[in-house]
Amino acid sequence: MTDKFRYKCVNCGADYPGDKVIYLCPACQSGNLAGQPPKGVLKTVYNYRQIREFYPADELFQQLQLEKFLPLLPIRSLESWPNLRIGNTPLYRNDSVIRENIGFEIYFKDDSQNPTFSFKDRASALVSAWALENGISTLIAASTGNAGSSLAGICAAQRQKSIILVPAKAPLAKLTQIMMYGASIIPVNGTYDDAFDLSVEVSGLFSFYNRNTAYNPLTIEGKKTVSFEIFSQLEFQVPDRVFVPTGDGVILSGVYKGFEELLLLGIIERMPVIIAVQATGSPNLVNNIDHQNFRITKSATIADSISVDVPKNFYMSAGFMKQYQGESVTVTDEEILQALAQLSASAGIFTEPAAAAAFAGMLNFARSGRIPSGSKNVVLLTGSGLKDLASVQSQIHLPVPIDPDIRSLEKVIHTILSKNS
Repeated sequence: MTDKFRYKCVNCGADYPGDKVIYLCPACQSGNLAGQPPKGVLKTVYNYRQIREFYPADELFQQLQLEKFLPLLPIRSLESWPNLRIGNTPLYRNDSVIRENIGFEIYFKDDSQNPTFSFKDRASALVSAWALENGISTLIAASTGNAGSSLAGICAAQRQKSIILVPAKAPLAKLTQIMMYGASIIPVNGTYDDAFDLSVEVSGLFSFYNRNTAYNPLTIEGKKTVSFEIFSQLEFQVPDRVFVPTGDGVILSGVYKGFEELLLLGIIERMPVIIAVQATGSPNLVNNIDHQNFRITKSATIADSISVDVPKNFYMSAGFMKQYQGESVTVTDEEILQALAQLSASAGIFTEPAAAAAFAGMLNFARSGRIPSGSKNVVLLTGSGLKDLASVQSQIHLPVPIDPDIRSLEKVIHTILSKNS
């Protein structure tokens, strides 16, 4: 690898070259304690001044777009990118999803349109491409489902091997995806954190490349691309708010980093307000931002993708929130399911509970009058509802079958029409 980028520890500030496999800062990780967020998470840093000098200021973003943001990615060539459509997901405007006249703009960034129906494909594609360029053929990850199915699918497209450790209680639809992509799946009788720790240990023993978020610094480099797309799709305007479903804090950090790089390059003049949305049953990131001693609440939420006891990217995401005055909100499982049903019925977008949490967070802000009239607000939808059908069964009530005759059908049709009138 070249000196295109370097790593910088978010805790001690130490610099490391970008030409070798490295996960956490060696100087900080030795002091990490069980049950606490790891210190030593690395931030990937580029020569932003050199990039600014290379392109005319008024054409900088357009030139970066033409190159698919390669100068801001830690790979040498786009030829190592999977032959799948990663990113470039739609941004839908739908103000009427809230029936009241609210006076502000609502946009849904639908990342369920990625190849494996998840935002995680952005990170998996980048990690896979880097591994391909560096002669690594086997990748490993721990996952509650989405990251695992994402890595499995991307590796299938790249003809790489993937090994996925999952909690045995992960949703069946996500486990099915992983197996259909041909990955080696290893269920673990334990939590995601247990699977995470095991994957880290075994990757060192066998020299596998570990994709784990908040461990592999390149995952954030894939995730930050969503911010570039939002800016472009809003016709080069910065949104006022971005609502982000939050567990470990990696997606949150990716959204922050993308907009931060636009700021460092002089492309934008201000940061959006980024809102971390957590489930009330798993609030361990937002509840600890202002505390010196990290305190864990045992997670219990229907939104499995953001159910985390120890948010492993705590220090980077908390640092971003403090630096750029980020905000947060927690939402109950009931609010998540109501938001999921409202989004499906009003916008035609069926998301998994973790993604619906972001919309529930926006609804919370709207009800409390915290969204000004005329503002632009983006809700990040990170995964398809088809990945976790079991979670919405309480919302489904199948009608009684009718007899196969026209009179029975007419009666039901009249009932339907009267309800909708």
